[in-house]
Amino acid sequence: MLNNQDFTHNRAAFLGGSDIGAILGVSKYRSAMDVWLEKTRKRVDTKDSFALRFGSFAESFIADEYALLTGEYLVDHPESLVHPNYSFCVGHIDRFVLEKKGLSLFHSDGGLNAKKLLECKTANHFSQGDWGEPGTDAIPLPYLCQCLWYLGITNLSEIDVAVLLGGSDLRIYTITRDLELESLLFEKAAFFWTEHVQKDIPPKPQSISDCQALFQRASSGKTLEASSETLNLIRKLKALEAQTFAEEEQIDAIKQALMEHMADAEVLTYLGKPVITWKAPKPSYRIDTKRLGLEHPELIKAYQNPVINSRRFVVKDLPEELMPHEPILGEKVMEGVAL
Repeated sequence: MLNNQDFTHNRAAFLGGSDIGAILGVSKYRSAMDVWLEKTRKRVDTKDSFALRFGSFAESFIADEYALLTGEYLVDHPESLVHPNYSFCVGHIDRFVLEKKGLSLFHSDGGLNAKKLLECKTANHFSQGDWGEPGTDAIPLPYLCQCLWYLGITNLSEIDVAVLLGGSDLRIYTITRDLELESLLFEKAAFFWTEHVQKDIPPKPQSISDCQALFQRASSGKTLEASSETLNLIRKLKALEAQTFAEEEQIDAIKQALMEHMADAEVLTYLGKPVITWKAPKPSYRIDTKRLGLEHPELIKAYQNPVINSRRFVVKDLPEELMPHEPILGEKVMEGVAL
């Protein structure tokens, strides 16, 4: 029996269809670290942007156009559904497709009376290349994971994806259930939930932005002494940065490794000399003009709010005696990156 619940105001209590792509590392917009920070309530995402608001606004229009094109009868069921075996896995389905008008969405035993699901999406014109031929299952991988997630929760075999591309091109794709891939999705989700969220252990950072998010706050005055291996990594970084056509991915990979090594330390030293600093600048201030205008327009400083800035990662110029005698060119810099 499916469990109906309203999770819209407590996203941290469950994993949803939009989370699984990030957990698996296939999302361009979110990472597993972003999901972990949200679910452990270390960061509150407002989930408010023009794109999100437009997507929500356009959902009804896309569903109506889908019904017009296909002749299908749709039902909107705002409450989320919970996976029968994983209580932390939840799906909010855009629309349910029924066999005919007048049927109840649920059987008397609580099972779904729908024949398939509908997911409504919007995408800009520049992402058109991410979508294949209409009628196929060639959709962006994060959306494919999301669709398989919903099929696993509802135990249905098919979901249509109606996407409005560039505001003028409506396409329909069909995803069928893949039990093997579905099983993998929920196994990965269960591991992430039990080993990372419940145990409050972050996943391994996958980018510089993950490191910035995980180690947002430094321990004031904390200094870490670099090992010879760490110093060699800094040398490689400085050599790469000096190259005109250096690979940004290689540079970012080294910076990420150094950030993970430093964690909450503000300074990395070698032989007592600072080689890297990673500190947050002093807070800047903004005026809460709305409150100030309503309460005390003559006051300013009493209503200033501090804005916490990101820590600045600065690699110092190494002394001549610590630099390599020959430039490091063409070397596989990621060998031995783990610190």
